[in-house]
Amino acid sequence: MGSAAAAWAGWAAHISAAGGLSLLLDRLGKSLLFSFDPETAHGLSLRALKCGLPPIAGAPRDKRLQVEIAGLVFPNPLGMAAGYDKNAEVPDALLRLGFGFAEVGTITPLAQPGNPKPRIFRLEADGAVINRLGFNNEGHGAAEKRLKARAGRAGIVGVNIGANKDSADRAADYELGVKRFVGLASYLTANISSPNTPGLRNMQSREHLSDLLTRVMTTRDAHRPQGRHVPVFLKIAPDLGEAELDDIAAELLDKRVDGLIVSNTTIARPPLKTPGVAGEAGGLSGVPLFARSTAVLARMRQRLGEHFPIIGVGGVDSAETALEKIRAGADLVQLYTGLIYGGPTLPARIVSGMLAEVQQTGAANIRELRDSRLAHWLDQPLDG
Repeated sequence: MGSAAAAWAGWAAHISAAGGLSLLLDRLGKSLLFSFDPETAHGLSLRALKCGLPPIAGAPRDKRLQVEIAGLVFPNPLGMAAGYDKNAEVPDALLRLGFGFAEVGTITPLAQPGNPKPRIFRLEADGAVINRLGFNNEGHGAAEKRLKARAGRAGIVGVNIGANKDSADRAADYELGVKRFVGLASYLTANISSPNTPGLRNMQSREHLSDLLTRVMTTRDAHRPQGRHVPVFLKIAPDLGEAELDDIAAELLDKRVDGLIVSNTTIARPPLKTPGVAGEAGGLSGVPLFARSTAVLARMRQRLGEHFPIIGVGGVDSAETALEKIRAGADLVQLYTGLIYGGPTLPARIVSGMLAEVQQTGAANIRELRDSRLAHWLDQPLDG
Protein backbone atom coordinates (compact mmCIF):
# COMPACT_ATOMS: atom_id res chain seq x y z
CA MET A 1 0.00 0.00 0.00
CA GLY A 2 1.29 3.46 -0.87
CA SER A 3 2.16 5.99 1.82
CA ALA A 4 -0.80 8.25 0.99
CA ALA A 5 -3.26 5.35 1.15
CA ALA A 6 -1.69 4.19 4.41
CA ALA A 7 -2.03 7.66 5.85
CA TRP A 8 -5.68 7.82 4.82
CA ALA A 9 -6.43 4.47 6.41
CA GLY A 10 -4.50 5.45 9.53
CA TRP A 11 -6.27 8.72 10.26
CA ALA A 12 -9.61 7.18 9.29
CA ALA A 13 -9.07 4.43 11.87
CA HIS A 14 -8.24 7.05 14.49
CA ILE A 15 -11.41 9.00 13.76
CA SER A 16 -13.55 5.86 13.75
CA ALA A 17 -12.13 4.72 17.07
CA ALA A 18 -12.58 8.18 18.52
CA GLY A 19 -16.33 8.15 18.06
CA GLY A 20 -17.38 7.41 14.51
CA LEU A 21 -17.51 11.01 13.33
CA SER A 22 -18.70 10.03 9.89
CA LEU A 23 -19.07 13.46 8.37
CA LEU A 24 -15.61 14.47 9.57
CA LEU A 25 -14.27 11.27 8.02
CA ASP A 26 -15.87 12.22 4.72
CA ARG A 27 -14.56 15.78 4.80
CA LEU A 28 -11.01 14.79 5.69
CA GLY A 29 -11.02 11.99 3.13
CA LYS A 30 -12.23 14.35 0.42
CA SER A 31 -9.66 16.98 1.38
CA LEU A 32 -6.84 14.45 1.16
CA LEU A 33 -7.97 12.82 -2.07
CA PHE A 34 -8.72 16.14 -3.77
CA SER A 35 -5.10 17.13 -3.22
CA PHE A 36 -4.29 14.56 -5.92
CA ASP A 37 -5.32 14.55 -9.57
CA PRO A 38 -8.63 12.68 -10.05
CA GLU A 39 -7.19 9.45 -11.46
CA THR A 40 -4.54 9.16 -8.74
CA ALA A 41 -7.22 9.84 -6.11
CA HIS A 42 -9.36 7.08 -7.58
CA GLY A 43 -6.49 4.63 -7.30
CA LEU A 44 -5.82 5.64 -3.70
CA SER A 45 -9.45 5.12 -2.73
CA LEU A 46 -9.34 1.60 -4.21
CA ARG A 47 -6.18 0.86 -2.23
CA ALA A 48 -7.80 2.09 0.97
CA LEU A 49 -10.78 -0.20 0.42
CA LYS A 50 -8.49 -3.13 -0.36
CA CYS A 51 -6.58 -2.69 2.87
CA GLY A 52 -9.73 -2.45 4.95
CA LEU A 53 -11.05 1.06 5.30
CA PRO A 54 -12.18 1.15 8.95
CA PRO A 55 -15.69 -0.10 9.69
CA ILE A 56 -18.25 2.61 9.04
CA ALA A 57 -21.65 2.64 10.69
CA GLY A 58 -23.56 0.24 8.47
CA ALA A 59 -26.70 0.96 6.53
CA PRO A 60 -29.90 -0.16 8.26
CA ARG A 61 -31.22 -3.57 7.29
CA ASP A 62 -34.98 -3.52 7.11
CA LYS A 63 -37.32 -5.69 5.08
CA ARG A 64 -39.20 -2.59 4.00
CA LEU A 65 -36.15 -1.61 1.95
CA GLN A 66 -35.86 -4.94 0.15
CA VAL A 67 -36.55 -4.93 -3.58
CA GLU A 68 -37.17 -8.07 -5.61
CA ILE A 69 -36.64 -7.76 -9.35
CA ALA A 70 -35.44 -10.14 -12.07
CA GLY A 71 -35.42 -13.01 -9.59
CA LEU A 72 -32.98 -11.29 -7.23
CA VAL A 73 -33.69 -9.92 -3.75
CA PHE A 74 -31.76 -6.70 -3.10
CA PRO A 75 -31.36 -5.85 0.61
CA ASN A 76 -31.78 -2.15 -0.20
CA PRO A 77 -32.29 -0.17 -3.43
CA LEU A 78 -28.91 1.60 -3.55
CA GLY A 79 -26.11 0.25 -5.73
CA MET A 80 -22.61 1.20 -6.75
CA ALA A 81 -22.59 1.93 -10.47
CA ALA A 82 -20.07 0.50 -12.89
CA GLY A 83 -17.01 2.61 -13.55
CA TYR A 84 -15.57 2.76 -10.05
CA ASP A 85 -14.44 -0.85 -9.59
CA LYS A 86 -13.48 -1.51 -13.19
CA ASN A 87 -11.48 -4.67 -12.49
CA ALA A 88 -13.59 -6.32 -9.76
CA GLU A 89 -11.05 -5.49 -7.07
CA VAL A 90 -13.31 -4.37 -4.19
CA PRO A 91 -16.97 -5.43 -4.62
CA ASP A 92 -17.24 -6.82 -1.09
CA ALA A 93 -15.68 -3.71 0.44
CA LEU A 94 -18.27 -1.62 -1.41
CA LEU A 95 -21.08 -3.76 -0.05
CA ARG A 96 -19.73 -3.16 3.45
CA LEU A 97 -20.14 0.59 2.92
CA GLY A 98 -23.89 0.04 2.84
CA PHE A 99 -24.65 -0.55 -0.82
CA GLY A 100 -27.36 -3.10 -1.51
CA PHE A 101 -25.44 -4.24 -4.58
CA ALA A 102 -22.27 -3.42 -6.52
CA GLU A 103 -21.63 -3.47 -10.25
CA VAL A 104 -18.06 -4.02 -11.46
CA GLY A 105 -16.62 -3.13 -14.85
CA THR A 106 -16.89 -2.18 -17.63
CA ILE A 107 -14.80 -5.23 -18.58
CA THR A 108 -13.69 -5.94 -22.15
CA PRO A 109 -12.33 -9.26 -23.48
CA LEU A 110 -8.79 -7.92 -23.88
CA ALA A 111 -7.01 -5.54 -21.56
CA GLN A 112 -6.80 -2.02 -22.92
CA PRO A 113 -5.25 1.19 -21.59
CA GLY A 114 -8.07 3.54 -22.53
CA ASN A 115 -7.63 7.08 -23.75
CA PRO A 116 -4.59 9.29 -23.09
CA LYS A 117 -4.30 11.10 -19.75
CA PRO A 118 -5.51 13.42 -18.36
CA ARG A 119 -8.97 11.95 -18.84
CA ILE A 120 -10.91 12.71 -15.65
CA PHE A 121 -11.85 16.26 -14.67
CA ARG A 122 -13.59 17.47 -11.51
CA LEU A 123 -16.17 20.22 -11.75
CA GLU A 124 -16.34 20.96 -8.04
CA ALA A 125 -18.71 23.91 -8.22
CA ASP A 126 -21.16 21.69 -10.11
CA GLY A 127 -20.77 18.48 -8.11
CA ALA A 128 -19.83 16.86 -11.41
CA VAL A 129 -17.12 14.99 -13.29
CA ILE A 130 -16.19 14.74 -16.95
CA ASN A 131 -14.41 11.55 -17.97
CA ARG A 132 -13.12 10.16 -21.23
CA LEU A 133 -11.50 7.03 -19.84
CA GLY A 134 -12.41 4.75 -22.74
CA PHE A 135 -13.05 1.39 -21.03
CA ASN A 136 -9.57 1.17 -19.48
CA ASN A 137 -9.42 -2.23 -17.75
CA GLU A 138 -7.33 -5.35 -17.29
CA GLY A 139 -9.54 -7.59 -19.40
CA HIS A 140 -11.70 -10.64 -18.79
CA GLY A 141 -8.98 -12.86 -17.34
CA ALA A 142 -7.99 -10.61 -14.45
CA ALA A 143 -11.58 -9.90 -13.41
CA GLU A 144 -12.57 -13.56 -13.74
CA LYS A 145 -9.75 -14.58 -11.38
CA ARG A 146 -10.89 -12.10 -8.73
CA LEU A 147 -14.56 -13.03 -9.04
CA LYS A 148 -13.74 -16.72 -8.75
CA ALA A 149 -11.87 -15.95 -5.53
CA ARG A 150 -15.05 -14.47 -3.99
CA ALA A 151 -17.34 -17.25 -5.23
CA GLY A 152 -19.79 -18.33 -2.55
CA ARG A 153 -19.79 -15.04 -0.67
CA ALA A 154 -23.04 -13.26 0.04
CA GLY A 155 -24.01 -10.08 -1.72
CA ILE A 156 -25.29 -9.08 -5.15
CA VAL A 157 -22.46 -8.29 -7.55
CA GLY A 158 -23.25 -7.43 -11.16
CA VAL A 159 -20.74 -7.55 -14.01
CA ASN A 160 -20.81 -4.81 -16.64
CA ILE A 161 -19.46 -6.03 -19.99
CA GLY A 162 -18.29 -4.08 -23.01
CA ALA A 163 -16.41 -4.28 -26.31
CA ASN A 164 -12.79 -3.54 -27.10
CA LYS A 165 -12.19 -0.34 -29.01
CA ASP A 166 -10.59 -2.11 -31.98
CA SER A 167 -12.89 -5.14 -32.05
CA ALA A 168 -13.94 -6.30 -35.53
CA ASP A 169 -17.21 -7.72 -34.12
CA ARG A 170 -18.36 -5.84 -31.06
CA ALA A 171 -21.45 -8.00 -30.50
CA ALA A 172 -19.11 -10.99 -30.31
CA ASP A 173 -17.24 -9.26 -27.47
CA TYR A 174 -20.50 -9.11 -25.51
CA GLU A 175 -21.12 -12.78 -26.20
CA LEU A 176 -17.65 -13.53 -24.81
CA GLY A 177 -18.46 -11.47 -21.74
CA VAL A 178 -21.65 -13.43 -21.12
CA LYS A 179 -19.84 -16.76 -21.45
CA ARG A 180 -17.00 -15.67 -19.18
CA PHE A 181 -19.04 -14.18 -16.33
CA VAL A 182 -22.46 -15.81 -16.39
CA GLY A 183 -21.38 -18.27 -13.71
CA LEU A 184 -19.81 -15.60 -11.49
CA ALA A 185 -22.23 -12.67 -11.71
CA SER A 186 -25.48 -12.02 -9.90
CA TYR A 187 -26.51 -10.22 -13.09
CA LEU A 188 -24.88 -9.01 -16.30
CA THR A 189 -25.09 -5.55 -17.86
CA ALA A 190 -24.44 -4.92 -21.55
CA ASN A 191 -23.01 -1.42 -21.68
CA ILE A 192 -23.50 0.14 -25.12
CA SER A 193 -23.80 3.69 -23.87
CA SER A 194 -20.31 5.00 -23.07
CA PRO A 195 -19.50 8.08 -25.17
CA ASN A 196 -15.77 7.39 -24.93
CA THR A 197 -15.43 4.42 -27.29
CA PRO A 198 -15.95 5.71 -30.84
CA GLY A 199 -19.07 4.27 -32.45
CA LEU A 200 -20.21 2.34 -29.40
CA ARG A 201 -23.43 4.31 -28.98
CA ASN A 202 -24.39 3.37 -32.54
CA MET A 203 -25.30 -0.01 -31.08
CA GLN A 204 -28.36 1.68 -29.55
CA SER A 205 -29.90 2.02 -33.03
CA ARG A 206 -32.68 -0.50 -33.59
CA GLU A 207 -30.93 -2.61 -36.23
CA HIS A 208 -27.73 -2.98 -34.25
CA LEU A 209 -29.55 -3.37 -30.95
CA SER A 210 -31.76 -6.15 -32.30
CA ASP A 211 -28.71 -8.12 -33.40
CA LEU A 212 -26.83 -7.50 -30.15
CA LEU A 213 -29.69 -8.46 -27.85
CA THR A 214 -30.52 -11.56 -29.89
CA ARG A 215 -26.94 -12.77 -29.60
CA VAL A 216 -26.53 -11.82 -25.93
CA MET A 217 -29.78 -13.42 -24.80
CA THR A 218 -29.18 -16.56 -26.87
CA THR A 219 -25.72 -16.90 -25.35
CA ARG A 220 -27.07 -16.38 -21.84
CA ASP A 221 -29.78 -18.99 -22.35
CA ALA A 222 -27.21 -21.49 -23.61
CA HIS A 223 -24.94 -21.01 -20.59
CA ARG A 224 -27.05 -21.32 -17.46
CA PRO A 225 -24.79 -22.17 -14.51
CA GLN A 226 -26.40 -25.08 -12.65
CA GLY A 227 -29.67 -24.05 -14.27
CA ARG A 228 -29.55 -20.64 -12.55
CA HIS A 229 -31.23 -17.73 -14.31
CA VAL A 230 -28.75 -14.88 -14.56
CA PRO A 231 -30.52 -11.63 -15.47
CA VAL A 232 -29.24 -9.47 -18.31
CA PHE A 233 -29.69 -5.69 -18.16
CA LEU A 234 -29.03 -3.09 -20.86
CA LYS A 235 -27.42 0.27 -20.03
CA ILE A 236 -28.40 3.20 -22.25
CA ALA A 237 -27.35 6.81 -22.73
CA PRO A 238 -29.37 9.86 -21.69
CA ASP A 239 -28.77 11.54 -25.05
CA LEU A 240 -31.69 9.91 -26.85
CA GLY A 241 -34.83 11.25 -28.51
CA GLU A 242 -38.39 9.99 -28.23
CA ALA A 243 -38.21 7.82 -31.37
CA GLU A 244 -34.97 6.21 -30.19
CA LEU A 245 -36.52 5.44 -26.82
CA ASP A 246 -39.47 3.86 -28.63
CA ASP A 247 -37.11 1.58 -30.55
CA ILE A 248 -35.11 0.57 -27.48
CA ALA A 249 -38.24 -0.21 -25.48
CA ALA A 250 -39.60 -2.34 -28.31
CA GLU A 251 -36.38 -4.34 -28.56
CA LEU A 252 -36.11 -4.84 -24.80
CA LEU A 253 -39.60 -6.29 -24.70
CA ASP A 254 -39.22 -8.32 -27.88
CA LYS A 255 -35.94 -9.91 -26.81
CA ARG A 256 -37.16 -10.47 -23.25
CA VAL A 257 -34.26 -8.61 -21.65
CA ASP A 258 -34.46 -8.71 -17.86
CA GLY A 259 -33.96 -5.04 -17.07
CA LEU A 260 -32.75 -1.58 -18.05
CA ILE A 261 -30.23 0.86 -16.54
CA VAL A 262 -30.89 4.57 -17.20
CA SER A 263 -28.40 6.13 -17.74
CA ASN A 264 -24.75 6.54 -18.58
CA THR A 265 -23.01 9.92 -18.79
CA THR A 266 -24.11 12.70 -21.15
CA ILE A 267 -22.26 14.43 -23.95
CA ALA A 268 -24.59 17.41 -23.55
CA ARG A 269 -23.37 20.46 -21.65
CA PRO A 270 -26.05 22.15 -19.57
CA PRO A 271 -25.07 25.48 -17.97
CA LEU A 272 -22.10 24.78 -15.70
CA LYS A 273 -20.38 26.82 -13.00
CA THR A 274 -16.85 25.43 -13.30
CA PRO A 275 -14.79 27.53 -15.72
CA GLY A 276 -12.51 25.99 -18.31
CA VAL A 277 -13.00 22.32 -17.53
CA ALA A 278 -16.57 22.31 -18.85
CA GLY A 279 -15.17 22.36 -22.39
CA GLU A 280 -13.33 19.06 -22.00
CA ALA A 281 -14.51 16.20 -24.20
CA GLY A 282 -16.11 13.18 -22.53
CA GLY A 283 -19.15 12.14 -20.56
CA LEU A 284 -20.57 14.44 -17.90
CA SER A 285 -21.83 12.84 -14.68
CA GLY A 286 -23.07 14.09 -11.33
CA VAL A 287 -25.59 16.74 -10.34
CA PRO A 288 -26.05 18.31 -13.82
CA LEU A 289 -27.10 14.91 -15.21
CA PHE A 290 -29.92 14.36 -12.74
CA ALA A 291 -32.79 16.07 -14.57
CA ARG A 292 -32.00 14.68 -18.01
CA SER A 293 -31.44 11.11 -16.85
CA THR A 294 -34.56 11.15 -14.69
CA ALA A 295 -36.71 12.42 -17.57
CA VAL A 296 -35.44 9.54 -19.72
CA LEU A 297 -36.09 7.13 -16.87
CA ALA A 298 -39.72 8.21 -16.59
CA ARG A 299 -40.25 7.85 -20.33
CA MET A 300 -38.85 4.33 -20.29
CA ARG A 301 -41.07 3.40 -17.35
CA GLN A 302 -44.07 4.60 -19.34
CA ARG A 303 -42.99 2.61 -22.40
CA LEU A 304 -41.98 -0.60 -20.62
CA GLY A 305 -44.85 -0.87 -18.16
CA GLU A 306 -45.04 -1.27 -14.43
CA HIS A 307 -43.43 -4.71 -14.15
CA PHE A 308 -40.23 -4.15 -16.14
CA PRO A 309 -37.16 -3.71 -13.87
CA ILE A 310 -35.44 -0.34 -14.20
CA ILE A 311 -32.36 0.99 -12.40
CA GLY A 312 -31.99 4.78 -12.26
CA VAL A 313 -28.54 6.38 -12.40
CA GLY A 314 -27.34 9.95 -12.80
CA GLY A 315 -26.97 12.70 -10.24
CA VAL A 316 -27.80 10.63 -7.15
CA ASP A 317 -25.98 12.23 -4.23
CA SER A 318 -28.48 12.13 -1.34
CA ALA A 319 -31.49 10.29 0.00
CA GLU A 320 -33.67 12.94 -1.63
CA THR A 321 -32.27 12.43 -5.13
CA ALA A 322 -32.30 8.65 -4.74
CA LEU A 323 -35.93 8.72 -3.66
CA GLU A 324 -36.83 11.03 -6.54
CA LYS A 325 -35.47 8.46 -9.00
CA ILE A 326 -37.76 5.90 -7.39
CA ARG A 327 -40.72 8.26 -7.55
CA ALA A 328 -39.93 8.76 -11.25
CA GLY A 329 -40.12 5.03 -11.91
CA ALA A 330 -36.90 3.34 -10.76
CA ASP A 331 -36.94 0.08 -8.82
CA LEU A 332 -33.30 0.53 -7.82
CA VAL A 333 -30.80 3.38 -8.04
CA GLN A 334 -27.04 3.59 -8.49
CA LEU A 335 -24.42 6.26 -7.91
CA TYR A 336 -20.74 6.88 -8.51
CA THR A 337 -19.93 10.58 -8.82
CA GLY A 338 -21.93 11.28 -5.66
CA LEU A 339 -19.48 9.12 -3.73
CA ILE A 340 -16.55 11.24 -4.94
CA TYR A 341 -18.06 14.33 -3.34
CA GLY A 342 -20.04 12.70 -0.51
CA GLY A 343 -17.43 10.33 0.87
CA PRO A 344 -17.53 6.71 2.06
CA THR A 345 -20.34 7.21 4.59
CA LEU A 346 -22.72 8.46 1.89
CA PRO A 347 -24.25 5.04 1.08
CA ALA A 348 -25.27 4.40 4.68
CA ARG A 349 -26.66 7.92 4.98
CA ILE A 350 -28.74 7.52 1.84
CA VAL A 351 -30.13 4.15 2.89
CA SER A 352 -30.96 5.55 6.33
CA GLY A 353 -32.78 8.44 4.65
CA MET A 354 -34.73 6.03 2.47
CA LEU A 355 -35.89 4.09 5.51
CA ALA A 356 -36.87 7.32 7.28
CA GLU A 357 -39.02 8.29 4.30
CA VAL A 358 -40.75 4.92 4.26
CA GLN A 359 -41.47 5.27 7.96
CA GLN A 360 -42.65 8.87 7.67
CA THR A 361 -45.01 8.19 4.78
CA GLY A 362 -46.39 5.06 6.39
CA ALA A 363 -45.59 3.02 3.29
CA ALA A 364 -45.45 -0.72 3.72
CA ASN A 365 -42.21 -0.81 1.71
CA ILE A 366 -40.03 1.26 -0.61
CA ARG A 367 -41.86 -0.13 -3.66
CA GLU A 368 -44.99 1.81 -2.67
CA LEU A 369 -43.13 5.07 -3.37
CA ARG A 370 -42.34 4.13 -6.96
CA ASP A 371 -44.05 6.07 -9.76
CA SER A 372 -45.60 8.60 -7.36
CA ARG A 373 -44.07 11.45 -9.41
CA LEU A 374 -43.99 9.71 -12.77
CA ALA A 375 -46.39 12.23 -14.31
CA HIS A 376 -44.19 15.12 -13.18
CA TRP A 377 -41.10 13.66 -14.80
CA LEU A 378 -42.92 12.77 -17.99
CA ASP A 379 -43.63 16.48 -18.34
CA GLN A 380 -39.96 17.44 -18.08
CA PRO A 381 -38.05 18.08 -21.33
CA LEU A 382 -35.37 15.65 -22.37
CA ASP A 383 -32.90 18.51 -22.75
CA GLY A 384 -33.53 19.76 -19.23
